[in-house]
Amino acid sequence: MKPLADCRVVIVGLGLMGGSLAGALRGRCRTVVGLARREETIAQARRLELIDEGTTDEEVALDGADIVVFATPVRTIVAQLRELADRLPSGSLVMDLGSTKSEILRAMDGLPSGIEPLGTHPMCGKETSGVAEAEVDLYRGCSFILCPLDRTSDAALTLGRALVEAVGATPLVLDGARQDRLVATLSHLPYLLACALVQTADATTSDDPAAWTIVAGGYRDTSRVAGSDVRMMLDILMTNRDAVLRSADVFRDRFDRLVGMIEAEAEDALAEILTYSREERRRMYR
Repeated sequence: MKPLADCRVVIVGLGLMGGSLAGALRGRCRTVVGLARREETIAQARRLELIDEGTTDEEVALDGADIVVFATPVRTIVAQLRELADRLPSGSLVMDLGSTKSEILRAMDGLPSGIEPLGTHPMCGKETSGVAEAEVDLYRGCSFILCPLDRTSDAALTLGRALVEAVGATPLVLDGARQDRLVATLSHLPYLLACALVQTADATTSDDPAAWTIVAGGYRDTSRVAGSDVRMMLDILMTNRDAVLRSADVFRDRFDRLVGMIEAEAEDALAEILTYSREERRRMYR
């Protein structure tokens, strides 16, 4: 496969993630092409200097592509992989930025034999969306999960690693099922918890005008991801349903245990668990 510097890279979808990737890759490959549904998105990406070329025409965008990166919501990626399968150039590397991998990898496995598939998931993002929110340094310093298929060649994986490293991220190779299990707890469950916290605050404090005057960092930090794009999160939750439900069951058990200790005034036992939690949190972020 060509070295990254000689590649024509097509980014399908120019939202926060796709726009940020496009901007980060500019100057590190031959050409960065943006493919979006709306001309306004292409025009904005040009104004922000995120792309070298842009179009709403799939055939024009994919012609001569060396790398194609799908940066749309998960279920849209699955549909696009099937719809565009026959338009993907033979020998091209096909990647994605979806947060769940199982369904995407199944769709990738159905691509024509000349295509090199590589599932990926960058562990970064913001609770905002759209090309206007794109940041060329968004991927810098993050872990970027790579999920090769059995059919993915060593050369394709090497090129995928090169792309990840070019945007300042650290590649981490994982099996797709393993990545889905891990992110269910470390990424998807926190979104549900944030949404539940916002609903709780609304139910218990919205009638008191002092609530938003005294709100502190703990609430802001814990509820932040509730502001994420709803369509994107629906796709994530529905395509990683089993793993999310397993994590939610464990959370319910731990939360009910803490509440039970407060009800029973079991202060010593509660202090032990709180101390353990504090030390585990510190150990994780040393």
